[in-house]
Amino acid sequence: MVSREIMRSTTRGFERYYNPRVGNEVRLDTNVNVLGSNPAAMNFLSSWKGDINGYPNTYSDDLRDALADLYGLERENFVAGNGSDEVIDVTFKTFTECGDGCAVPVPSYVLYDFFVKMNGGRTIEVDLTEEFQLDVDAFLKTRAKVAIMPSPNNPTGNSFREKDLEEILSGFDGMVVVDEAYGEYSESSMVRRVEEFENLIVVRTFSKAYAMAGLRVGYAVSNLNVAGMMNCVKIPYSLNMLSEKAAIAAVKDQEFIRRSVDLVKEQRPKLDAGLRALGFETHPSDSNFILARSPVDHTALVSGLKKKGVMIRDFGSKRRTENCVRITVGSEELNALLLEKAAEVIEECL
Repeated sequence: MVSREIMRSTTRGFERYYNPRVGNEVRLDTNVNVLGSNPAAMNFLSSWKGDINGYPNTYSDDLRDALADLYGLERENFVAGNGSDEVIDVTFKTFTECGDGCAVPVPSYVLYDFFVKMNGGRTIEVDLTEEFQLDVDAFLKTRAKVAIMPSPNNPTGNSFREKDLEEILSGFDGMVVVDEAYGEYSESSMVRRVEEFENLIVVRTFSKAYAMAGLRVGYAVSNLNVAGMMNCVKIPYSLNMLSEKAAIAAVKDQEFIRRSVDLVKEQRPKLDAGLRALGFETHPSDSNFILARSPVDHTALVSGLKKKGVMIRDFGSKRRTENCVRITVGSEELNALLLEKAAEVIEECL
């Protein structure tokens, strides 16, 4: 048998990503839009009768034009990709050499470490403050080639202070990636400031508020110089034509995005109050999920809920989120179901 020594040294410790066995459970573990599939994208897919024999546009120009119109920028400010994961990967491929250090906040998105090491880099962990905010001085002291941070942060839910992001951008010698996968739910965004900072890259996705996770569409936004470098490195044709055209239709239906955001703003405080009433310690959220410390053992809670037909995400074995779970904000009916089943599991554990 071939041993793992044949693998690139930085990847030998990799394990497969979260891949639960799923039946008919209600899924409050992936933070997708609880309103269901994007209606404009679905209308396009159900009616399109185009030709799939030819290649898609090399760099998804039509989608980049639609995004440029949405944000008041130019086509060449955008890098389109097969999900935001691809454009994060492209970032490391473009701006890091093997052995380069990459600063990653703890806690944050677990796949950052994957992309750093897959590209031969070194992950430099930088602890967030007790309030899960950025430690600006600690980031600047890393002298890393790239710093990446999600705002709102996954799994904590809070947005980072804009003044802290500004300080890091101004004092950091390398590239700074602000991952706004949940940006539609937040009151702040760095997208419109990409021409202000020469080292700023903002990453966004169609998987969350846009309700298109299955089509894998994401994009990066930066100044013309940086985005141009990234487009030279990105795999040509990586975004298929169906996904691109569906995403264009979705961009033109901002009313669905507003409804999606309004639902979360209405239901998030109600879910938070319901969790606290059950004994959870919740953390403030600017996104469509809540991180909460469980009143019982996290593994018992997650497994117990799954048996009762509800799935949530377990972060209880990770540093800084000990005994915590992450719960997607659902509709009023879904939240009521979650709270009812959680109460049953907690009672069974006591």
